[in-house]
Amino acid sequence: MPDKVRVLVVGLGNMGASHASAYHRSPGFEIVGLMSRSIKDKKIPDELAGYPLFEDYDVALAETRPDAVSINSWPNSHAGYAIKAINAGAHVFMEKPLATNIADAEAVVKLAREKNRKLVLGYILRVHPSWMKFIELGQTLGKPLVMRLNLNQQSGGPSYDWHKNLIDSLIPIVDCGVHYVDVMCQLTGAKPVRVHGIGAKLWAEADKPNYGHLHVTFDDGSVGWYEAGWGPMMSEVAYFVKDVIGPKGAVSIVPNPKAHKDGVSDSSDIDQHTKTDAIQYHHAEVNPGDKTFVRKDEIFTMTDEPGHQELCDREQAFFLKSIIEDIDLTEQMDAAVNSLRIVLAAEQSINEGRVVELT
Repeated sequence: MPDKVRVLVVGLGNMGASHASAYHRSPGFEIVGLMSRSIKDKKIPDELAGYPLFEDYDVALAETRPDAVSINSWPNSHAGYAIKAINAGAHVFMEKPLATNIADAEAVVKLAREKNRKLVLGYILRVHPSWMKFIELGQTLGKPLVMRLNLNQQSGGPSYDWHKNLIDSLIPIVDCGVHYVDVMCQLTGAKPVRVHGIGAKLWAEADKPNYGHLHVTFDDGSVGWYEAGWGPMMSEVAYFVKDVIGPKGAVSIVPNPKAHKDGVSDSSDIDQHTKTDAIQYHHAEVNPGDKTFVRKDEIFTMTDEPGHQELCDREQAFFLKSIIEDIDLTEQMDAAVNSLRIVLAAEQSINEGRVVELT
């Protein structure tokens, strides 16, 4: 293994720029190129100025011969780019989702295993201490669990075109939903068996439904719903619900209310997607006589909450560690396929107007 892992960064949007910044500042990585189909028309962040620029992926891969490729492009390019990178001998970090269909997702994972290349998916909540605590506490509530999660985003300013273009690849409950159904799967440790989705097209400029809602049933009796919508019309009332309920009580993430940035709503602020203020743990046990609660709710205050860039730094630190220490990523890769299977079943349910049974 060389002193530094030589990485080609593909895509320089919101997530790509953040990951590139992490590589730039990490002593374990060396950026050998930045690639985007329109990169020469983009304003390159000052800290990334001077790196070789490419607008053709195949050329970038051939000329830089990287040890690793970081894929942060539109979702419909993920699988193809990953397969080329792995076949070229590179490890892969890929922003979610793994692919836009299950066949491609399974092909990428299969190839990574065959070639013994690391494949790390950008499931940012898996490196977030507050979400890790949320899952840990949720697993103490007994079974079955009821899980209520959403992330609705008002599209205005920079997020307007970003959301509209994203919908060309994936609808919101698929693109963002993989994060939150992955949380459900971690909370239950159970197998998803049934998915129902509903959706609506409220945005004339979007080609697909910009609002969706999915319900998933697990084989341990647990159930969960996830809601997501993008667009300038989206309400910010209850846009951030992160709640799990079990026989022994409930655990909830409470959002941190902040003043709007100029022209940008709270829900479209990328830091708000993961930000928490506190975790509230409600205990269900009551006194035998008057049925008052035995214990007061506990509040876990997240005083050292990491910001979006720090979370990206943590993801890349894990990617580097997985390469250097040859970490077995079987669980993470299988989980990425599993969460994608659930959200794609929800989209299928919307399109076909029926409940989808998972085999």
